[in-house]
Amino acid sequence: MNLAMQQLLAPIYTFLKCETPDSWIDEAKKPERLKGLLIDHCNCELKAAQTAMFVVRKYAVDEKSGQVLQDWAKPYADFVYSQDRDVETFLANNGKKNELAAELVGRRDFAHSDDLIAKMVRLIKEEFHHFEQVLEIMHNRGIEYQSARAGRYAKGMMKQVRTHDPVTLIDKLIVGAFIEARSCERFAKLAPHLDEELKKFYISLLRSEARHYQDYLTLAQAISDTDISDRVAHFAQVEAELISSDDEDFKFHSGSPVLS
Repeated sequence: MNLAMQQLLAPIYTFLKCETPDSWIDEAKKPERLKGLLIDHCNCELKAAQTAMFVVRKYAVDEKSGQVLQDWAKPYADFVYSQDRDVETFLANNGKKNELAAELVGRRDFAHSDDLIAKMVRLIKEEFHHFEQVLEIMHNRGIEYQSARAGRYAKGMMKQVRTHDPVTLIDKLIVGAFIEARSCERFAKLAPHLDEELKKFYISLLRSEARHYQDYLTLAQAISDTDISDRVAHFAQVEAELISSDDEDFKFHSGSPVLS
């Protein structure tokens, strides 16, 4: 790993309280696991975009701007839920659909709306683009897109989110930071074991994923009236336990694999 990548990853290794278990890497690098990992990764990118969009719609924009966001997401939703998906047609239109049709108007009763919009819209755009990139790699390799249910990791993190605002939003942003940071750590760990195309692709994702986790944390602290260090420490412990403990499911963010 070159010096630039080491410097990029250093704060992520500090932020996360454990590294990916060797047992996960050993399983992930098996050729028969590649299809499932790519399908799950594809869904993770889309889920990240959808989650960020939900946050913007709920907290940061008026109803008209919320509809603009829904219109932006519609081609992706139509593709995912279609029974007769045409991957080539979907990918051919990627430049046109990954743009907002109008400027978003922030809610005046939420002091952080403009900052939330700016950071999350950039994140959504990048996650939609990554979804398309993984989808294209899959299509070129004859792997058909399939939707995927949330795994133990995502459910375990979301179970810890408090249920009243504004702390619900703060916790969700902290969870987002950990998911993005773990993705970055996992891309770096997995890349050396993949073919040249996937290796280059996963390394190319590191920079944006590293910035995403920082954006989430910055927003969480800005919105909170108190220091969020205790909540970050809490989620760090939960996340590390989910990653290091036995997991019967095998996904991009699963724990140590327990195989039948």
